[in-house]
Amino acid sequence: MNWAFLRGILNGLSKYSTALGRIWLSVVFIFRVLVYAVAAEEVWGNEQKDFICNTRQPGCPIVCYNELFPASHVRLWALQLILVTCPSALLVVMHLVYRQERKRKHCLKHGPNVPSLYDNLDKKWGGLWWTDLLSLLLKAAVDSGFLYIFHRLYQDYDVPHVLACSESPCPRTVDCYISRPTGKKVFTYFVVAAAMLCILLNLSEVTYLVGKRCLETLGSRCWGSRRWTHLPETCPPYALSQGGHPQDGNSVLMKAGSTTVDAGGYP
Repeated sequence: MNWAFLRGILNGLSKYSTALGRIWLSVVFIFRVLVYAVAAEEVWGNEQKDFICNTRQPGCPIVCYNELFPASHVRLWALQLILVTCPSALLVVMHLVYRQERKRKHCLKHGPNVPSLYDNLDKKWGGLWWTDLLSLLLKAAVDSGFLYIFHRLYQDYDVPHVLACSESPCPRTVDCYISRPTGKKVFTYFVVAAAMLCILLNLSEVTYLVGKRCLETLGSRCWGSRRWTHLPETCPPYALSQGGHPQDGNSVLMKAGSTTVDAGGYP
């Protein structure tokens, strides 16, 4: 594994991530990628060779092994990590490259002193905000889907010590033994817990982004309404004369500390 290349990708992604996004990156590449690269092959290894059944019937151990492990844990985890990390990262990186290329063409067309298309290339607005939101939902959906697949294939993510197998061509119900079942179970629970933590972080970041956008939108609308409902400070205060009504054309507006003003011509 090229760790320098991996570090460059991590630095580029963390530059455009929120605090929750940086925590997600740390969890993925420390507790999932590194643990998988270092420990997965050591814990699981060539399990079919160490899978032993108390029968010499040809084909029986292979059938029982396929019943217990219909899909390889290691390969499923590798596929899960690839689908979680690569597409979502590519979505954000490709959009940032698109924005920078659009800015470059804009400068070439209108000159170097033209106002920028984006005030801040690092700020998440417009398409970048939607791209980031889509990538978060995609990551949460992929992790949730793989957790469901593991739960269906291996009930409660369990690895039994002994498997009672009666599949054909076994002559009877035979007992099959798995090497290091406790270590496999602990490692599986660790991987599942890390995936659940990543899902929680993704959903928390989605809530943060949507909540922040809603607050910014409501704040800008309230600020705009206050600007239109209040008179500017340069406008002098007026008051209606006693008994007057604002819809009455004959009413008189009294300027504070000044003479009366006819309200009929006041806009």
